[in-house]
Amino acid sequence: MSDASQVEGSTAPGTLGWSGIIRLGLVQTALGAIVVLMTSTINRVMVVELALPAIVPGLLVASHYAIQILRPAWGYGADVGGKRTPWIIGGLATLAIGGVGAALGAALAATNVLPGLALAAVAFLLVGVGAGAAGTSVLAMLATRVAPQRRAAAATTVWVMMILGFAVTAPIAGHYLDPFSQERLIVVTGVVCALAFSVATLAVTGLETAAPVPVPQRHRPSFRDAFAQVWREPEARQFTIFIFVSMLAYSMQELLVEPFAGVVFGMTPGATTKLAGLQHGGVLLGMIGVALAATMIGGPRLGSLRMWTVGGCLASGAALVAIAASGYVGLSNTLKVSVFLLGVSNGAFAVAAIGSMMSLAAAGAQAREGTRIGLWGAAQAIAFGSGGVVATILVDLAKLFLGAPLPAYAIVFVGEAGLFIVSAVLASRVSSPRQTRDAHATPGRAATATS
Repeated sequence: MSDASQVEGSTAPGTLGWSGIIRLGLVQTALGAIVVLMTSTINRVMVVELALPAIVPGLLVASHYAIQILRPAWGYGADVGGKRTPWIIGGLATLAIGGVGAALGAALAATNVLPGLALAAVAFLLVGVGAGAAGTSVLAMLATRVAPQRRAAAATTVWVMMILGFAVTAPIAGHYLDPFSQERLIVVTGVVCALAFSVATLAVTGLETAAPVPVPQRHRPSFRDAFAQVWREPEARQFTIFIFVSMLAYSMQELLVEPFAGVVFGMTPGATTKLAGLQHGGVLLGMIGVALAATMIGGPRLGSLRMWTVGGCLASGAALVAIAASGYVGLSNTLKVSVFLLGVSNGAFAVAAIGSMMSLAAAGAQAREGTRIGLWGAAQAIAFGSGGVVATILVDLAKLFLGAPLPAYAIVFVGEAGLFIVSAVLASRVSSPRQTRDAHATPGRAATATS
């Protein structure tokens, strides 16, 4: 029996079993495999081998986030079309073409800078379009086809598989890139993109055989009307603001921890890389821990997931304060413990928020799941695109006014902790799926359902 029908003891037609969840996770693995080459390998080649200013790849990476502001439109397209598989496969194809184009652009820039960078600019936009279109439909399919008691574990599964795409691709690609040449860069990138596209396409093919029918043309609202309807939902609005603030705090610390360890504690590049590995290990532990706890404690109702989201945000804030304080204590072990706890807290709140997102996406007006997921994905992309830039600018300004790196980093870390506290407050106010359903089913009760 297919995953798109009644599977693994599920009583609801169209519910995905674990094999279906893992197949969607393979799409996330493919996305991670291609994107990591853009953000790490191509980034490094431009700065080191091509001796370009760091702002060049920085702007290219930022552009791939900026274009994802269109995620709601891509989610809407899948909503009204009735099937998400074409958007996933189309997004993967666009992503793969963009990945190869970025490698070609970097190679061309070695001899013709402006044409090469122009090609790379277009390619990075394609990467953003492909990742956004495919990723939005993957999450929307999970939201509509995964049983509520499995959502936290499903969110963890697909996110861990995406991280696996990062972790596996980077060292393997690095091995085959030596000795480096522009031709080798193109070949390695092309092989990774082709394999990622092929594996993910095979994984998702046939998964949606029992897909809902398209919305009839006469009942099909315009994107503007559909988006306005979603934005009028108080819970969708509240969750959008929460996603933006929490992801801004999450992304700001990513570019600060390693430089802080190097400047304040005198750690070598190898030592700070290990510190980053410790943090990422904590993220995985936090994700897996929440997934198991939410599943074993009686299912991922938003109430329990909201508790983990709020707790994870507060713990992340506390860990950032501890990192700032570790610089004044001067003990590297204190820094390591604080960074590990930051990773665990980040993982806990992230996976709980994703589980909550899937619950909320399926709880409002029908045939708007992709539009909601797209709205939240756009908020996340904007936060990620601006978080690193904002953090580094704030540190530089703080150094200028305070005259020393330790207080400069410390004040920014404490500011990020404040953002996590705000995020916890916002998360605590998001309505539950039952309240959402009541509000849509009985308009007269909307005010009490969302209060």
